[in-house]
Amino acid sequence: MEQNPFTIEFDLLPDHLPVFPLINAVLLPAGHLPLNVFEPRYMRMIDDALATDRLIGIIQPTDETATHPRPHLRRTGCAGKIIEFSETADGRYIIKLAGLYRFNLIAEIDQPLPYRIVTVDWQPYEKDSKAFKCLNLDRAHLNALLRLYFSKQEMICDWEAVDGAADDKLITCLAMICPFEPQERQALLEAACCKTRADLFMSMLELAVQGRPRNACH
Repeated sequence: MEQNPFTIEFDLLPDHLPVFPLINAVLLPAGHLPLNVFEPRYMRMIDDALATDRLIGIIQPTDETATHPRPHLRRTGCAGKIIEFSETADGRYIIKLAGLYRFNLIAEIDQPLPYRIVTVDWQPYEKDSKAFKCLNLDRAHLNALLRLYFSKQEMICDWEAVDGAADDKLITCLAMICPFEPQERQALLEAACCKTRADLFMSMLELAVQGRPRNACH
């Protein structure tokens, strides 16, 4: 069992968290998410996070409100710590988040800032900072599925990196980068444990390469 090197003590997690609603994107514990930030409200959020604990929450909007200026938010997201930051010549922020703990959204706070802040419950996800070596992936089967899937999606893969990655890190990375539907990404985020997530990911991959409807996450 390994500790996420960027984690913070569970008891020190804040009760409130600024959130960045993103459709078709999830952050998982121990995962890394690069972001190109250009909207003024979210640049303000990054400024404020850098001045405090460097934590922001990544959460998907609900499908039916995803295109609204202020969409409804799904129940579960993941907090990330800003571990890289740069500013471009045209004024954008390029950041990288390290995933720490998932959270359940309790309520949104009424406040004057341009970005959204929510009250969160961390308790169900106290073990998210630990990496458990319990997946025992069938790597030959996984690689065969990935080759079919990436070819179908016209995606390029670094097979040397795939072969060299530990099971838990590989599933975390793949679950974040594969272009699944929003509800499928959410199901992977909400999986009870890393083994459940790995099994669900493999099922989604098998259905995707077979061209069958993917109902595993419904």
